[in-house]
Amino acid sequence: MFAVIKTGGKQYRVSKDDVIAVEKLEADAGATVVFDDVLMLGDQVGAPRVANAQVVAEVVRQFRDDKVIIFKKRRRKHYRRRNGHRQHLTLVKITDMGVGLAAVAAKPAKKAAAPKAEKAEGAAKKPAAKKAVKKTAEA
Repeated sequence: MFAVIKTGGKQYRVSKDDVIAVEKLEADAGATVVFDDVLMLGDQVGAPRVANAQVVAEVVRQFRDDKVIIFKKRRRKHYRRRNGHRQHLTLVKITDMGVGLAAVAAKPAKKAAAPKAEKAEGAAKKPAAKKAVKKTAEA
């Protein structure tokens, strides 16, 4: 069975155990993501989506694609511009797909917020800097 999902403005044809690279998703490696925008599931074609269909995937890693060179030139005008771009992507592995899947609980992400909170408290405990008082010349 296969499905057609839409994410990041693009459509992907996926099957179970496929590994695909999609536009960057806000998820850590090992987290579970659910794609609800399923356009086709097996022989069911949505109008525009298949009702209650979901595709579940696990994030493998975050990475950046190869560099693409953008070169612009206007002949006889002394105009040349060269620019490069590397797209942020997420590698996901499709684990399950179907209609009416039970709500999938995402794996808890590692919390890195605690050290940031300690830094904020440390900054609050620091005493304010003393202002220098200017002395005026007395006549």
